[in-house]
Amino acid sequence: MTISTALKRHLQHLLLGTSLAFFAFAYSAQANETITDETPRLRVTADAYVDVAPDKATLSARLWEDTPIINQLEEENPTALSDARQQLEKRAGELIRTLEEHGVARDAITAGSLNITPQQVHNARDNGERETLKRTRVERPVTVELKNIDRVSEILDALVAAGVNRLEGVEFDLQNRDAATDEALVKALEKARHKANLMAKTLDTQLSSVMRIEETQSPSFQPRMMAMSAERSDATGAGAPQSEYRPGTIRIDAGVNVEWSLKE
Repeated sequence: MTISTALKRHLQHLLLGTSLAFFAFAYSAQANETITDETPRLRVTADAYVDVAPDKATLSARLWEDTPIINQLEEENPTALSDARQQLEKRAGELIRTLEEHGVARDAITAGSLNITPQQVHNARDNGERETLKRTRVERPVTVELKNIDRVSEILDALVAAGVNRLEGVEFDLQNRDAATDEALVKALEKARHKANLMAKTLDTQLSSVMRIEETQSPSFQPRMMAMSAERSDATGAGAPQSEYRPGTIRIDAGVNVEWSLKE
């Protein structure tokens, strides 16, 4: 019985494929055998950091209105809370318009949720005794995000002029966090490679393949919080706060472990 030409070709291809697969398996096994538990290795730990100048600032402030103070046993006027809320919303609207007049985009201004908090007020009487009174505070937090930190003082003054009740501070941050954390990680890896090359050269050996890489500390940082410093301007007589901000830099730390095999 004869074998057709097509069948012969099919068998040849099959045998060729099997041979290649066997060769690849043998080569892989041989390559794997070069790395054993006895293979000399070098493991290096490296830490690095970068200092990055912030390019974003968030100003935080609070607006509130209080209802009239009354005796603990007295019932609050039903319209007192509504009047306080209306007045607060009016002031919040005026604040937003003031900030927009200073070039702040509306989507960079956040007026937070309304908070209503009963409060106790301790009052000293003429006879020296103390009495406890009560009121209700209606409050809204306000935040302003700036991508130009050189405008922090200007916008702070605008908040003061708009009559905020409290300035809570400035948070300096980065617009592109990923780029900054990547820089710290790359610096740690480069330091690990430098240390490994130095050690191998000193010990008259050479690095081969990287066997293992792991982070000992993921690059991370916290936004930099700055307290505000305000002084009265007696020279102008206006009593306006003169605020100065030094954001400094944000430090980003990273750490890695890298393991190389060594050439024998």
